[in-house]
Amino acid sequence: MPSIFKKNNKNRNLTLYLGRRDYVDHVDNVDIVDGVVKVDPTDLKGRKVWVSLACAFRYGSEDLDVMGLGFRKNLWSDWAQVYPAPASTKQANTPLQDALLAKCGGQGHAFTFHMPANLPCSVSMQPGPSDKGKCCGVDFEVRAYIANAAENPDEHISKKDSCRLIVRKVQYSPNNNVAGGRAETSKQFMMSDKPVTLEASLEKEYNYHGEPINVSVKVNNESSKAVNSIKISIDQMTNVVLYSSDEYTRTILCEEFGDTINENETYEKTFAVNPSLTQNKDKHGIAVDGKMKYEDTQLASSTLMMTEQTREMRGILVSYKLKVHLMMGSGVLGSSEVIVEIPMTLMSPKPVEYSLEDMMKDL
Repeated sequence: MPSIFKKNNKNRNLTLYLGRRDYVDHVDNVDIVDGVVKVDPTDLKGRKVWVSLACAFRYGSEDLDVMGLGFRKNLWSDWAQVYPAPASTKQANTPLQDALLAKCGGQGHAFTFHMPANLPCSVSMQPGPSDKGKCCGVDFEVRAYIANAAENPDEHISKKDSCRLIVRKVQYSPNNNVAGGRAETSKQFMMSDKPVTLEASLEKEYNYHGEPINVSVKVNNESSKAVNSIKISIDQMTNVVLYSSDEYTRTILCEEFGDTINENETYEKTFAVNPSLTQNKDKHGIAVDGKMKYEDTQLASSTLMMTEQTREMRGILVSYKLKVHLMMGSGVLGSSEVIVEIPMTLMSPKPVEYSLEDMMKDL
């Protein structure tokens, strides 16, 4: 059931309200982050109330901090003063903000942030079994705090004077039912006059987490070698882009099927494979979708970008490729493989949207 998310500071004079914690990246624009802060001005002592939205890259767990220098790089941030209300022209409230302001009884103050489209999505790198604390990754944080200035490194802000909510920037699969990619290759062996031809294709361009991925395989074996088995594997490619670009490849699925194809024989079959985080829970360095505290997650979704964004995007970029291997029988020169690769997209469908009335029921 949907609900309003809220967080109080320890002094109970700030309450941060958000209508959701997932904000959708539509490739060319991102959902606005709209919320309200309820302020009790009694003990502010002349200070102001600010709200910030920050995107940061976390290099590792907090216990890696050295002499107070955190392993965290700020990729983007914005802030707004909400109390006292600034004199500048204020944009119109969203319906969510109007509903929350009515609940705050005159102490509510609305804020709105617009994220750039070139910010990375919320992605983390899965830690090893013995690692502790927060893992490496990209996160977003909305923070309400009491201070004299919006961002003064010399001003100490007590934890009692701030409250924060982690949010996510996510992408969902477009409504697209077109066929997926296709690849074909031929290979000729020594002592054989004709080749073996392998063709593979994906049923859908956008594949969903948790659902089988259908792979059609066609083989025309005109060679003098038999196919002993067929193997299907999926690789996850993770590009970590900060000061430089580091690329990591992890095999997240590898299944071998005992189908055989004799010499001068044709073959056609559709295989169903289903990669999941459960199969890879002990592998260090697997990219996973960013998660809220105490919530489960899944393999990271593919990153969708406009062409012009590729040069300026920082953070963690994720892609996948599927391989079909023909494991050929032994001959004079031993066994060999015939391989085709197909880029694939792995994402989640857009979830059901709830009405404002449903969201406000439990507030």
